[in-house]
Amino acid sequence: MLEQQDPRRSGSRPNYWHSIISVALVLFALGFFALTLFNAQLIVNELKEKVNLIIELQGEDTDNMSRQILQEVDQMDFVREGSAEFISKEQGAELMREDFGDDFLKLDLPNPLYDVITFNVKAAYMHPDSLKGIRTALIEREGITDVYYQESLVNDIADNIKTIGIAALAILFLFLGVAGLLIHNTVRLALYANRFLIKNMELVGATWEFISRPFLRRAMLHGLLSGGLASGILLLLYLYVQADVPGLRDIQDWTGMFMLFGLLLTMGMAINTVSTFLVVRKYLKMRVDDLY
Repeated sequence: MLEQQDPRRSGSRPNYWHSIISVALVLFALGFFALTLFNAQLIVNELKEKVNLIIELQGEDTDNMSRQILQEVDQMDFVREGSAEFISKEQGAELMREDFGDDFLKLDLPNPLYDVITFNVKAAYMHPDSLKGIRTALIEREGITDVYYQESLVNDIADNIKTIGIAALAILFLFLGVAGLLIHNTVRLALYANRFLIKNMELVGATWEFISRPFLRRAMLHGLLSGGLASGILLLLYLYVQADVPGLRDIQDWTGMFMLFGLLLTMGMAINTVSTFLVVRKYLKMRVDDLY
């Protein structure tokens, strides 16, 4: 019975650490781009949730009704938690004075402002169609005169995010293709020294599955090591940048981060294994003379 030979015991014994580090660098570059996009999206969401919507209350509105409307708004699903705030017309006049100076209050005119409630919506609702629906629903509520927001700003944000999203997605797919090609070539070079071992095992009667098995096991292990190394470097880099940019601490999403690290581990294993399978099959299909 033919004993299965571990490719690590062959006479040539190539240094696979070069392959592991090369694949790790490719995965790091891909992960760095994905991490940049991920944090950019978090920053965009944070900016979207800072756009104020203003509810204008009826002039004869009572304090009790204002508090009731404020409580209702604060509990609505689309409102960012804790963002609803009541501003009386007196407070509004004081804010206007701070912006325009004391001349604003020297006109001896009645206070033209209304009591208002300001709030921010969650990023998922920061879309022109969603905001129009929110405005329509709120206006139907008794005690609310109108709802205002900077429609042009919202439209600009939506258009810019759509354009940037398409470009980023195209670049990401390009990175994926380049990463797959580089990893495949790295695996092919790493297995080049074992091409005669692969062919000799076939010549003595070993099946293709039998020959491929140890190489595939090693490929999975090396892919896991490469993905882990890339994830570790990315984590250290992120923690270093986070220390210099405190604002990142407020928008960090560790769940998304660890999902990215898991994706890098999976990609490292998958691309390494598939590339190894293809390269081993290629050498098995070649004639002995073609191996020289």
